[in-house]
Amino acid sequence: MRVLTLYIAKEVLKGSLVALLFLLTLFNLFTFSDELKDISAGYGLKQIISYVALTSPSVFYELVPASALLGSLFILGSMGNNRELIAMRAAGLSVFGIIRAVMIAGSVLVMVSLLIGEFVAPVTQRMAQTLRLSAQNEQIHINAKYGLWLREGNLFVNVRQVIDDSHLADLRIYEVDGSHLRQVQQADQAVFIGDHQWRMDNIKQSDISTQQMKASSIESQLWNSTIAPNLLKIVAVTPNNLPLYDLAAYISFLKQNHQESHAFELAFWGRIVNPLVTFIMLLLSAPFVIGVKRGVGVGERMMVGIVISMSFNIIDKIVGHLGLIYSLSPPLMAFMPSLIVLTLVVFAFMRLPSV
Repeated sequence: MRVLTLYIAKEVLKGSLVALLFLLTLFNLFTFSDELKDISAGYGLKQIISYVALTSPSVFYELVPASALLGSLFILGSMGNNRELIAMRAAGLSVFGIIRAVMIAGSVLVMVSLLIGEFVAPVTQRMAQTLRLSAQNEQIHINAKYGLWLREGNLFVNVRQVIDDSHLADLRIYEVDGSHLRQVQQADQAVFIGDHQWRMDNIKQSDISTQQMKASSIESQLWNSTIAPNLLKIVAVTPNNLPLYDLAAYISFLKQNHQESHAFELAFWGRIVNPLVTFIMLLLSAPFVIGVKRGVGVGERMMVGIVISMSFNIIDKIVGHLGLIYSLSPPLMAFMPSLIVLTLVVFAFMRLPSV
């Protein structure tokens, strides 16, 4: 039985990797085509190819569940059509033995995707966005005209340019007392020097009261802030591409400053549930192979897999957006689509003629 289990696991893994390579190539071609629309003197073919290569790990991580479904459908379907599964079951391998072999392949896929999603994709995604922005602009601008906005207590911080994680330029700090603006500081740059301290240089300060407004200039000043350089990593990537540690740190920062964190919490729990989605997609392939007649062709199985994976992604996004609109529990919204599909899979297994 061990030989048969390893054989099925190896074949499913190979099929999933082939499907992953095909989908990754397809998505990269679409990305390359879209980036060609923005080609310019500073952003040429070399930069576009580098950008596509750097975004590939993020796309890889997102495609693993769909690739697992397509690969397992193809391999198990081929085994079913070639009567290999019948021979294996005649030799004593049960349906649960087949499922166990598929789950072993899924474990390898999940481990690889977790390593790439946590340690490779966030870094390369930031590099890709920095490359793209710096090639299209002389300096990296965040949200172009209005920059990046952060809130810390009664301070509202506007950063127009990020040189790197620990070096900010064209910085504005607005201090609010209740509903009144109390002070405005504009600094040419701010450099992180450690221990929650930034050194601001060339500061123009305006103190505002109900009676008067007083302007002054300060050459250099220390700014004590809980805004750490690692929080600025969100500038270059979307929440879905941040590692769990950075997401947890930023969620904690937002909650400490009484800011809305639902989008980041949903992304956090989405990353938690991603391995479960891969296993569920693999489980989903078994009933379609074992419970369906052998005459079904590979093309039909692939079409079923594509429809299922696309439907799941659409439903998952709809549920997530509804959770954001109505401020529903992020863990519940992240797990709900997967749990619904898992329930359907269990029901399908129960209806199999022989388990």
